Amino acid sequence: MHPLRTIVLTLCVLSLFLQTVALAESPAQAGNDPSRTYSQQEIRDAVEGFFAGTTRGLAEILERIFTDYGRPSGYIQGEEAGGALVVGLRYGQGYLHLKDQEPVRVYWQGPSVGFDLGGHVAKNFTLVYNLTDPALLLQRFPGVDGSAYAVGGLSMNYQKSNEVILAPIRTGVGLRLGANIGYLHYTPKQHINPF
Repeated sequence: MHPLRTIVLTLCVLSLFLQTVALAESPAQAGNDPSRTYSQQEIRDAVEGFFAGTTRGLAEILERIFTDYGRPSGYIQGEEAGGALVVGLRYGQGYLHLKDQEPVRVYWQGPSVGFDLGGHVAKNFTLVYNLTDPALLLQRFPGVDGSAYAVGGLSMNYQKSNEVILAPIRTGVGLRLGANIGYLHYTPKQHINPF
């Protein structure tokens, strides 16, 4: 096997292992309170409106997230762009939606490092768990990401900081292959500096 493929495969396996450990250590706390969370149908309707329809892959990803964490306390709808040549950058913006609250504008940016190459522009729909106050989103969320973007590509990973858990679903265009380790920093204002 080619050495680069071995390294990418190793990083992807590490990513799945770390995500599984994070999931086992932190079940969603507010996942069963219907007055403060979104049902699977509400999220499916929001996803279909945002992505202009749904695919079998998207439906399977939603099913997996709901199986792992239950009902989310919120979601973020936005767009992002990024690129990498071993070291990568990602920038995004969108709106955080929480039950019975006005949407809040948020931005995210962050660096990554790994065996990652290419660029992408993506629509991003992130399910948010254990968040009741938008200010609690304004922090860094570390993550391991294995990406394979192609035209119409689809990806999902988990990010966790303190008790807040994010499950970003990305669908976009471009070509980005590899795996990386990094973080996303959520902020109330747009920043050029990813750190």
